[in-house]
Amino acid sequence: MPQEDLSKLKIDKSDKKSVLADRKKKPFIIAALVVLVIAAILLYHAGIIAPTSTVDVTTVSLVYPSQSLSVLNASGYIVAQRKAAVASKMTGRLTALLVEEGSIVKKGQILARMESSDVVAAKDQVAANLANSRAMLKQAMVERDNLQKEHARYLKLIKNGYISQSEYDTINTRYLRSHEAVKAALAAADSAAAALAGAEANLDYTLIRAPFDGVVLTKNADVGDIVTPLGASSTSKAAVVTLADMDSLQVEADVSETSITKIKVGQPCDIQLDALPEKRFRGEVHAIVPTVDRAKATVLVKVRFLDIDSRMLPDMSAKVSFLSRELAAGELQPRLAVNKAALVSRDGKKIVYLAQDNKVRESVISIGDTLGDMQEVQTGLKPGDRVVLQPKGLKDGARIKVAER
Repeated sequence: MPQEDLSKLKIDKSDKKSVLADRKKKPFIIAALVVLVIAAILLYHAGIIAPTSTVDVTTVSLVYPSQSLSVLNASGYIVAQRKAAVASKMTGRLTALLVEEGSIVKKGQILARMESSDVVAAKDQVAANLANSRAMLKQAMVERDNLQKEHARYLKLIKNGYISQSEYDTINTRYLRSHEAVKAALAAADSAAAALAGAEANLDYTLIRAPFDGVVLTKNADVGDIVTPLGASSTSKAAVVTLADMDSLQVEADVSETSITKIKVGQPCDIQLDALPEKRFRGEVHAIVPTVDRAKATVLVKVRFLDIDSRMLPDMSAKVSFLSRELAAGELQPRLAVNKAALVSRDGKKIVYLAQDNKVRESVISIGDTLGDMQEVQTGLKPGDRVVLQPKGLKDGARIKVAER
């Protein structure tokens, strides 16, 4: 027992070594923790481990100044106010078609020809009748002139008593009849001339001409088709081609009857065509049709173009902005603009935050005119750039996540 108690009083050297080792490790652990904390602070300020912010972004785009002047918008279509389905006044077979879709024609230009052999023969016959009538007229006039001389001679003879009254009466009658014969021959010649004019008109009807300057929209018949003004037969065609006067193009837009008081004739407009999105066209209200469409509760408004483009075509869709005033010369071109909510003022400078690869980059910009809720940008941005909306609290290089919409 005493020996066991004495053994308990011995010092365990292995435990002493473990304690000493732990004491030596503590400074290194503390130093490592301090280094980690400093590195984390530096990385945070560098934006590497900064928390990700969810933001809304907008795109920098080209904006027309007219957008800030619009009092009402409407949509419609381009319609040719002067349009014609060209046909012939007589029935016949088409022998030649001299135009096609897209052909530009002038007033009076021949578009197509119809068979005309029978009409030409009729014209030649009437022309021969006219020549005969004129020859008969000349013959009647010669006979009248001869009888006039004979009548003058017999008049002297009867005054001197050299001939009887009956002889004078015979010459006088023939003389009077010669005058009437000339009148009849003249009337016959005029009738033949009128008949020739009619025949020439019928011949001209076989030539289908353009009624005005325009462009061929559709070709409705082809060579060999029977063309008739009525088109009653299933195998006959009424219109040969359809023409439109491109100088008469207007936009016909439907405007709600509740908003029609905002529009007046002569009001300036800005027109955008879906087919030509890169360009805007000046226009003005030409007419407000005084009829309401009950089904749609709309009023038809016609807007004429002040600027014409050869690429405009009937039935193109169009958007019309009715403006509060006429555009100035400097307001006809688009301007680079950004939403005002993307701007931050700092030290007298305007700053925006560009969204690039889930981070933001601070950019100083110069601004111009105010365009409604948009701000013109003169330098610092380009079309298509994405900038953060309401960028309060953001720093250059901060990580972001674009909010889904």
